[in-house]
Amino acid sequence: MQADRFAALRSRDFRLLLASQWTSQLGAQMQRIAIAWHVYMLSHDAVALGLLGLFRVLPVFLFSLLGGVAADAQDRRRILAWTQAGMLLTAVLLAILTLSGIVNIWLIYALVFLRGVASTFEGPSHQSLVPSLVTHQHVANAFSLDAISGEVALILGASAGGVLIGGLGSVGAVYALSAVAALVAMFLVQLIRTTVRERYELSPFSLSAVLDGFRYLRTSPVIMGAMLMDFFATFFGSANVLLPFFASDILHVGAEGYGLLAAAPSVGSILAGVAMSARTQFRRPGALVLWAVLVYGVATTLFGLSTFFLLSLFLFALTGAGDTVSMILRQTIRQLATPDALRGRLTSINMIFSSGGPQLGELEAGIIANLWGAPVAVVTGGLGCILAVALVAKLAPALRNYDGSHLRPPDPTENAILLSRQ
Repeated sequence: MQADRFAALRSRDFRLLLASQWTSQLGAQMQRIAIAWHVYMLSHDAVALGLLGLFRVLPVFLFSLLGGVAADAQDRRRILAWTQAGMLLTAVLLAILTLSGIVNIWLIYALVFLRGVASTFEGPSHQSLVPSLVTHQHVANAFSLDAISGEVALILGASAGGVLIGGLGSVGAVYALSAVAALVAMFLVQLIRTTVRERYELSPFSLSAVLDGFRYLRTSPVIMGAMLMDFFATFFGSANVLLPFFASDILHVGAEGYGLLAAAPSVGSILAGVAMSARTQFRRPGALVLWAVLVYGVATTLFGLSTFFLLSLFLFALTGAGDTVSMILRQTIRQLATPDALRGRLTSINMIFSSGGPQLGELEAGIIANLWGAPVAVVTGGLGCILAVALVAKLAPALRNYDGSHLRPPDPTENAILLSRQ
């Protein structure tokens, strides 16, 4: 079914959320590019790069469930403002430590960890707030626009980060600019008016509230299958962390080429997001998730084999397209199939899968690259991703055959029913 590509933008509060997230992602990607290059220049060690993934994923395992409960129990706008404040603090510290010349790898790891803690509270509140800002029929469009906006920010952030590092020879300046972006994002989110308290009874902050998310997940094999698909596929398909090696030692394109490579998946993501934004319904979205991840795995494998820069750019862009199609469909399925009172908690559980897979995969890729080289790490990872798709397609028929029939508008009365079962 065709739809207005910009329908969700009719909501003032969604526009503010989109602008806040765009600015935040712009700064975050600039910082991420700078950190990876900084660690590589300090160590020239694939394992040191892989450890960045470990320090990013540890907060997810330790705090994401608390972030989900907070998103269901507190004002999601305020949580977003506080998390932006935390990201602002880490960026300022990175800039000061780097420009003063006292930074080292372990200080970088510590600040990456702290930023990760803020992200574990930001993610559930952001995703759970979206369905409250737009009408039911525009939720898929909202997530498509959110994905497009984020990927545009990633392209600009990655490109600007690479240019600044290469042209000025300074990662400290990139850290300072990412701090400015976090400050602007914090201001924009304060202008959002919609609150969950106006519509729903909020869950208490307790262990029982945490467990409610897992109880609900147990009743939805489609959501569970999508989460498992995301984890195992992205665990094997993590090539991003090795981009400095490909740019410097295999493709020989330096920091500027590194920035372009890092931005390539975002180009593919934008094209996929634009195509997705024109539709409100999809035939067999579960099978489409599997096909999208298969494209991601095949493109990753071929990227690992490529020694030509333009071909590598195309293949890496293709990984972004496959990942975005899968992400938009999974987010739409999860958010519309979950009552608002549990959206934060289901999102936080999903973060364990969606963040845990690629971040642990970065560590795995770094170790394999250190033993047998970066191309071997990426090729074997891509093949592992393809195998994961085949296994999930065989073992999770609920996802493979899912046709979207159980999606429905949120019912506020479900909250009282769910809460009474705690």
